[in-house]
Amino acid sequence: MSLELQSKAEALGQSLPALLAEAELLAATVMLGEHGRRRAGQGDEFWQYRAAAPGDNSRMIDWRRSARSDLPFVREREWQAAQSVSLWVDPARSMAFSGDGGRGSKSDRARLLALALAVLLLRGGERVGLVGTAAPPRPGRAQIVKLAALLAAEDDAAEYGTPTATGMVSHGRAVFISDFLGDLAPVQAALTAAADRGVRGAILQVLDPAEEEFPFHGRTIFESMGGGIRHETQQAGDLRDRYLARLAERKDRLAELGRAVGWHVSTHHTGQPAQSALLWAFRALEGGR
Repeated sequence: MSLELQSKAEALGQSLPALLAEAELLAATVMLGEHGRRRAGQGDEFWQYRAAAPGDNSRMIDWRRSARSDLPFVREREWQAAQSVSLWVDPARSMAFSGDGGRGSKSDRARLLALALAVLLLRGGERVGLVGTAAPPRPGRAQIVKLAALLAAEDDAAEYGTPTATGMVSHGRAVFISDFLGDLAPVQAALTAAADRGVRGAILQVLDPAEEEFPFHGRTIFESMGGGIRHETQQAGDLRDRYLARLAERKDRLAELGRAVGWHVSTHHTGQPAQSALLWAFRALEGGR
């Protein structure tokens, strides 16, 4: 083993337990209401009683429960078919950005949210995996460890990430997490391919507060994380309005792409608590906002 490879392996071994522990702690802090599988359908477990409605078959009525009321009640069972959820976390260089040395990068937050979401879903009996072929959706604790290892190790030399629909299960669910600051054409292509398979899901844009506020003035050198893009200006403050307008246009375009395929879209800042973004993503997979 080369010294470089050994160094990477040791770094991964140190970061994996920390990432997994942090994700499980984050998942534990999120108070969930009804889990996504808790809805009426085929299954053996009792879910709830509800008042009978026009169109209900008489065989659905629970006469013992109905005898205690003036209205007939239907006994519903819990739908128990597990969902398959595919996650894509942008591994590109742009995600390594942080506008404050005391704040984690966009990549750190994106990986944490993805793994915490996986923890919640897997504990709920769902199947979770990553887009592509490295980790197809699977249930169980072992899958959490595998996902943690892959997320901790994943890195891409590209400036901006490109999602894919490869490996998504037909009629399953998916979550894309990225800053979405690159070309949106591949995002549109991936969403279209996913929609063609009946996949529904959520788009979570993760940005650093500096990218939202543009707190730059005077002489400033802007350089991409990969070094491939560089711009120097003597009056950075003069660019602020144009930059914010372009960012707003990008957000609108991302929301438009989501609406076109029935996916939910939200923006999260790394300066905000992670819990709100995690809860949003979980509820978005269940059809809420």
